[in-house]
Order: sequence, then C-alpha cells, then structure tokens
Amino acid sequence: MIDFSVGIRAWNAENRIPIILEKLRHQIEINSICWEIIIVDNNSIDKTAKIIKDYQVQWDRPFPIKYFCEPRQGALFARKRVIEEAQGALVGFLDDDNLPAPDWVAKSYAFGQAHPKAGAYSGLIHGIYEVEPPKNFKRIASCLAIIEWAETEPFCFHSQNKGGLLPPGAGIVIRKQAWVESVPENLELKGPMSGSLTAKGEDIEAFLYIRNAGWEIWFNPEMHIYHQIPKRRLEKDYLMRLLRGVGLSRHRTRMLGYKPWQRPLVIPFYMGNDLRKLINHRLKYGKELENDIVAASEMEMYLGSLESHLQGLGKFLRFEKPNNSN
Repeated sequence: MIDFSVGIRAWNAENRIPIILEKLRHQIEINSICWEIIIVDNNSIDKTAKIIKDYQVQWDRPFPIKYFCEPRQGALFARKRVIEEAQGALVGFLDDDNLPAPDWVAKSYAFGQAHPKAGAYSGLIHGIYEVEPPKNFKRIASCLAIIEWAETEPFCFHSQNKGGLLPPGAGIVIRKQAWVESVPENLELKGPMSGSLTAKGEDIEAFLYIRNAGWEIWFNPEMHIYHQIPKRRLEKDYLMRLLRGVGLSRHRTRMLGYKPWQRPLVIPFYMGNDLRKLINHRLKYGKELENDIVAASEMEMYLGSLESHLQGLGKFLRFEKPNNSN
C-alpha cells in the first residue's frame, strides 16, 4: 500500500529533472513511509522522456519512478493526471523547477497524518534567483510562488486573517479523496500552456472547490522547497504578463466564494474596487511606471482584474452559463 505520492509536472525539463530526482533520491526519515514518484510529461519536445526512462533503468531506491505522458497542454491537465495515477492517499506536487528539502517527504506525510481534515496544505517556498530580483520584488513574490512568511506554527486558512490568500500550487500536498470528491472534471482555468500565462489561477480554483466542500487548507512552516527562478522570469515583459494573467483569473476565483445568484450583485463592487486601485496606483507612481518593474506589473494585475470582471459581467448580461456553475 502506497502512503504518499510525489507528483512532478515536467515540460521541456531535460536540464531540471535530474536535479529534482537526486533531491528525492536522498530524502531522509522515510524508512517507515511507502511512497512513489509520478512524473507527468506535459507534451515535452526535448529529451525529458529519455532522461526519465534512463533514471528508471538505473534507479536504486525502493520507491519507484513512474512515467506518464499527458498530451493535453496545461498545468491543470498534468495535475489531474497525477491525481488519477497516484496510489497514495496524499499527493505532494512539485513543479519541475522545485527542489524539495531533504525532509520534505517526511514532513509532508507526517502533517497529513496529523491533520485528517486537511484537504490541501503547503509550506515555505524559498527563491533561488539566477540574478538579483528587481527593487520591491517582495510585493509580488507570491505571484512567482515564493512564500516566506514569518509564522513558525502551522495554521489553517479558515481561522487566520490572510486577506483571502491561499497557497500556490508549488509544493502543495493534496488529499486525493478531497480532490476526487470536490473538484469538477472541467475547471475554467487551465494553467500555463506553452509559455502562455493568461490562464493562471488553476490551483486557486481547485483549492476553492476543496475548501467550499468543507475541507481545511493549511500552512505548515516545517515543509520547505526551493523554487529556481531564471533571469527571464525577473524581466519586465515576463512579470507584466504573469501579473496580467493573475488579474485575469480574479473574476473566476472571487466568484467561487458566492452563490450563483449573488455573483451579479457583487461584480460591480469588485469592479469599483479594482478601478479605485488603478487610479490610486497611477497617481502614486505616475511616470515611474515606465521604469519601476514591480509597479508596472502591479498595474497590469489591476487592469487584468478589472478586465476579468467586465468579461464576467458581459457573460451575465448575455445569459451565458459558466463552465462550472456551482
């Protein structure tokens, strides 16, 4: 019987997969845990598949490496495939640029055992930067899945004031039962696809379904992973596209907190709030937006959020039914 599954979404990861597998090879405090590694190749066009299969041949650990190809492009499809193939009751997700701490598997499994009502939980995510991040990067670090909160004790998001935050998908552990019972087959947000960032928010959408079904979402500071951030992800063009994508997901993730009949009533409130933020941001930074990468990216997020609500209002006025109405 498998206790814990590690799921890795790989896309053109020939240079990254070996590092992750070596980190998993040398996990500690795992003698009492029966676990597995599941790698879902999300339609790579490099040597990712060959490298994984070579590892399978020479693997010298009791926990197996399993390989699957998911041709449907998108983080959501890869995550769903991991859930389908996982034999463990707990499934810990690593992106192909995430490096787990030596005790990540042990700490992740122990927390799930101690908190049976936790449908999903995550920990600290530290950045490994190829170049120095831009000025004031901490303001948007969470959008790149960097979580370095000061809390030293676990907490449940239900009972803590975190401004509506939920953890990112990097390093998340999901109870398979919670996903299977709570998350619809077709989500509206599909996640990054072939470099496109316009469908961000797929993780939050899934977590909201899990939370709305009565499961708890937790933060556990004893779990650590390290997120490799290459130079291109710290450049202005990428950050502006990334935060625009975050903004465009806001309507969907915000509306999941309301009943269908309530949503048309709160859309104007969110639109007004986004417009206020846009005006205040413009007045505060003015011409600095041309050179301040973080401020310019935040502006894109506010614009994307307002656009998402305008699109949502348009669908309502045209009486279009969303992909998932619950």
